[in-house]
Amino acid sequence: MNHRTISAYLVFPLFISLFGISPWASAQNPNQVLLTLDGNPVDKDELVYLISKGKNSDTPKSGVSRDEFEENLDLFVNYKLKVREAESLGLDKTIEFSREFDSFKETLIYPYLIKNSLEEGELRKAYSRMQEVIRASHILFQFPPNASSEDSLIVLKMALKVRGEIENGGNINELAVQYSDDPSAKANKGDLGYFSSLQMVQPFEDAAFNLQVGQLSDPVLSNFGYHIIQVQDRQQNPGLVRVSHILVRFDPKDPTQEENARRKISDIYAEIQKESTVWEDIVKTFSEDPATNRRGGILPWFGVGSMIPEFEMAAFSLTEFGEVSPPLKTQYGYHILRLEEKKPIESFEDMEETIRSKILRDSRSGMIQSQVVAIQKARYNFSENESMVAQLAQILNSTNKSTFESALISSSLEKSTLFTLQGKTYTATDLLNFMKNEEISPRIKGGTFDIWYDRFVSNTLAQTEEKDLEANNKEYKMLLKEYRDGILLFSLMNQEVWQKGINDSIGQVEFFRKNITKYQWKNRVEAYLVKVLDRSQLENARKSLRESGFNTVSIQDFEANYQSNSPLAYQTENGIFEYADHGVLSKVNLDTSYQEIEIDGMLYLVILGQKFPSEPKKFEESRGLVIRDYQEHLDKTLIQALKSKYPIKINPRVKEEAFLALNQ
Repeated sequence: MNHRTISAYLVFPLFISLFGISPWASAQNPNQVLLTLDGNPVDKDELVYLISKGKNSDTPKSGVSRDEFEENLDLFVNYKLKVREAESLGLDKTIEFSREFDSFKETLIYPYLIKNSLEEGELRKAYSRMQEVIRASHILFQFPPNASSEDSLIVLKMALKVRGEIENGGNINELAVQYSDDPSAKANKGDLGYFSSLQMVQPFEDAAFNLQVGQLSDPVLSNFGYHIIQVQDRQQNPGLVRVSHILVRFDPKDPTQEENARRKISDIYAEIQKESTVWEDIVKTFSEDPATNRRGGILPWFGVGSMIPEFEMAAFSLTEFGEVSPPLKTQYGYHILRLEEKKPIESFEDMEETIRSKILRDSRSGMIQSQVVAIQKARYNFSENESMVAQLAQILNSTNKSTFESALISSSLEKSTLFTLQGKTYTATDLLNFMKNEEISPRIKGGTFDIWYDRFVSNTLAQTEEKDLEANNKEYKMLLKEYRDGILLFSLMNQEVWQKGINDSIGQVEFFRKNITKYQWKNRVEAYLVKVLDRSQLENARKSLRESGFNTVSIQDFEANYQSNSPLAYQTENGIFEYADHGVLSKVNLDTSYQEIEIDGMLYLVILGQKFPSEPKKFEESRGLVIRDYQEHLDKTLIQALKSKYPIKINPRVKEEAFLALNQ
């Protein structure tokens, strides 16, 4: 979000210090019309909602005083006037406005979409599962390359056969060695160790988390093939652990090298037991992990399912900080671990974006989209012309995007109905036009018609949902109007007040001349102040400044000397100051050239020069203040002009009802 859009959103709240007001929906009930502006009605509920919205929801309802209500009503009217003027000037028709508003809409609509509620459910489910870790074994039955439906059936029958063997007393780990197509099964016998949510493909995870300890699954289909899963254990998630380690490598194909490594790690372990041993020195000397041996062997934080099982189990079995594990063997070599830190699983709020990112990268995202489309179809009365869709798919699936149109025209089916949505008919020509407007072609496998038809349906349903929200969701409608009117207000104020106040140099000078009494210097004095931070350097400062008076050359020499030799000894100030309200100068004797004064325990050396009586400021000396005041003048002038341009009528009865509603 850029600074301009932030400002657009904040402009109106800046106008009301007590309660934030933002635009809402248009008036519909004539009996609820609070005011008319240029003939356009404004509902009292808009004002009531907007004032209420700005209150702190954490504090008890205290109502609104009559003065507060009147103040906010005035600000509300001024706000409405400016939005009306922005519309009159066509600021809502510019490309910049459309681009900015559309950008906001993409963000604003998300919480109201069907997709968001489904994603939220998956996020919560994933986090709930993360509270637990599961240890499971499995046997994988893969499909052969380019498998036919008959091949898939054969694989399923094999999975059912092996499942039957397990049910009849067979051991899943022994059978995994015999049957599993998982390359790791020969080494781990199908034992996957502990894992939690989002660490396995979704079908596997769903099946595993629905099994009790010892329970055997039916064949579970994933992209890898069919799985038979048996849960061995379920435990509370231990959270995250951080360890440092020493690694001694060996070639597993060389027994002599492995034996030498085993002896070396044993000697290292014995050395660690000595009280005089420094862990970091041992790591630096002996560890063969180049990524960590120069930093004490420290590894990143990790949780269950992130490391190879034997390493992970050893790390989580350590309980005391600084505790060292016995040597353990993994596929990488021999390790010794030391526990550095442990912490529980993070809160949902801290993990939400990480979980969302993982969900959107795996098959869950496709599942969520399928559910979204199904709900949209049901909600908006989607009806497909199935026979025509099948006919067009047969004709057009073998085309590509460039030949699609000619093939469609040749079929004479371009006007045929594909589907109806909320009573509106969508034809093959609509699909063709959609394809022409899409610059990027989908990079997925499948027939050309099938791919583009699914995309067209999904896009049309999404647009329908958005229009439905804009028409029927009151909260979303008022939020949209809030941002729309906020952008218009910013544009108008930038054009008629802020930039004009900065760029209109002639207007600035004229305003300055008319209001010269506001821009006056008080009595001033020329002064050089030295705040002594290091009192051991006090005499050096005295010698340099006591006799010289307010002398530019002496001051410059002193500044150059202390900056070079004792830069932390002093803090200095030099200039012409209004002394009446100055923290130091208001307390000095203005008739004494050099003096020392102590304030709040700090010593100051003060050298005074020429005194200046009160007088008008020059324009250049007050330009910043003049621009600010000139902008305020332009704003007031604009409001007065708009009140003359756009008639306003306030209904006293409805106004009183609004006040009472805020104080119920």
